[in-house]
Amino acid sequence: EGGWLIRYLHANGASFFFILIYLHIAKAIYYGSYKSPRILVWVIGVIIFVVLIATAFMGYVIVYGQMSHWGACVITNLLSAIPFIGDDLVKLIWGSFSVSNPTIQRFFALHFLLPFILAALVVMHFMALHVHGSSNPLGISANVDRIAFSPYYAFKDLITVFAFIIIISLFVFYSPNTLNHPDNYIPGNPMVTPASIVPEWYLLAFYAILRSIPSKLGGVVTMFGAILILLVLPVTDRSLIRGNSFKILSKFFFFLFVFNFILLGNLGQLHVE
Repeated sequence: EGGWLIRYLHANGASFFFILIYLHIAKAIYYGSYKSPRILVWVIGVIIFVVLIATAFMGYVIVYGQMSHWGACVITNLLSAIPFIGDDLVKLIWGSFSVSNPTIQRFFALHFLLPFILAALVVMHFMALHVHGSSNPLGISANVDRIAFSPYYAFKDLITVFAFIIIISLFVFYSPNTLNHPDNYIPGNPMVTPASIVPEWYLLAFYAILRSIPSKLGGVVTMFGAILILLVLPVTDRSLIRGNSFKILSKFFFFLFVFNFILLGNLGQLHVE
């Protein structure tokens, strides 16, 4: 009873979770939240992002529609690019000679367990943040202006929560399949390859990077590099002023980066030609 509701909340909830994560990362980059003394907060945040991508991918695979099966084939086969041990590693992860029942079972177990690791990482994220407190858009010390979280920010955040609930409800009740791929309603079939294999929209930018590079190993390295490059921001940002609020050129490059991310996402879902 009500299984449709739980399922659509789960599927759209994942998409909305990624929308908020991407906004959170964009805000942190724009305001220079990754700069010292909050480097640890940033590094834990990037680890959270990587674990989140893994969790989302496994969740998409265990639906076991056409996109699930072929998405699993594409991503697990990436490991075969690792020299010497790649092919054996892929068979080890499959638990078979192809993506089949044992693969789905272990992905299901991991999809259940990884959120607990995510929860622990989020607690660490908070603990690291509370050492120095939050930064602010001006990038200056706000110690003299600090106010209590409750009731001020508790109320402010509740407004955001209610806005979020309204928007996700519109999707769940009126347009539940907008963010999903229709091909995933076709049961997974190893004998029929879909016309275009695409991941969920939130991983399209990385998928575009992966498939635009002819070399398998090169594509894999570049795709993971595109995520892990975030870790170098605290080292490469040498500016004395925190954030982009007062930097015209940095602002331009930030929005160029955002545009580039959206453009890659669009390219990721188009046919290769």
